[in-house]
Amino acid sequence: MIDGHTKLAGVMGWPVEHSRSPLLHNHWCRVHGVNGAYVPLPTRPENFEAALKGLAAAGFQGVNVTIPHKEAAMRACDRLTETARRAGAVNTVRFENGQIIGDCTDGTGFCDNLTAHDVKLSGRALILGAGGAARAVAAALLDRGCEVIVANRTMERAEAMVEALKGGEAVEWHDWPSLLSGCSLLVNATSLGMNGKADIDWKPLLRQAGVNLCVTDIVYTPRDTPLLKAAQKEGLRTVDGLGMLIHQARAGFRAWFGVDPEADEATFNLLAASLR
Repeated sequence: MIDGHTKLAGVMGWPVEHSRSPLLHNHWCRVHGVNGAYVPLPTRPENFEAALKGLAAAGFQGVNVTIPHKEAAMRACDRLTETARRAGAVNTVRFENGQIIGDCTDGTGFCDNLTAHDVKLSGRALILGAGGAARAVAAALLDRGCEVIVANRTMERAEAMVEALKGGEAVEWHDWPSLLSGCSLLVNATSLGMNGKADIDWKPLLRQAGVNLCVTDIVYTPRDTPLLKAAQKEGLRTVDGLGMLIHQARAGFRAWFGVDPEADEATFNLLAASLR
């Protein structure tokens, strides 16, 4: 039941119908007995800043921000966490004492998901892509002592990301397969494979991988992306992106509703069923 004491949060995006965040957060509200509700907030880019300020004025606790608003959210916030500054994007906002405070939980959620799968965060990590999610992941891995290599189809973007992070190495896109033998982690932070599209043949690109390479994909639709399927056929360990979605959401839920939710089996099963 929603009443005058219900705490409100939501996710802003354009489009936003695909988001599993409402399912996730409302599940946690039920499990933990929280008088809260989390709603999808489809917001056109030209209306984003006004909508964000309106939600703060309307008494929302905060919001998640997804494509294409993450960089606009940085500009609209009154204050940013150091994590958001490092990531160069905002995905989690809380409204506090009249201020809009921006954070980025993508990198922490990514690392927490790997740790939950007993993947050691050490050695060399090769990241494909140089967008907002890639930068957040790279920053988190650098902060945990990993060596980071960034490959992007536009070399200038990879170089700009490395320069902004003051760490890592940028390489040409066509060079990354030859570097796999010395890497412990491969991260696909591009849109390749999203919605199951076979827009690249991963199999020959993975042939130079070492036996201890862990292959991850931040995409969770589908869970078994073309990259992960190819890696599994090569006998490589894989971790899908569903856990990242769950772990990155925990910080927001904690900030808005005052409860630290668990990334337990029931939560995974609920989201996995929604993706089938």
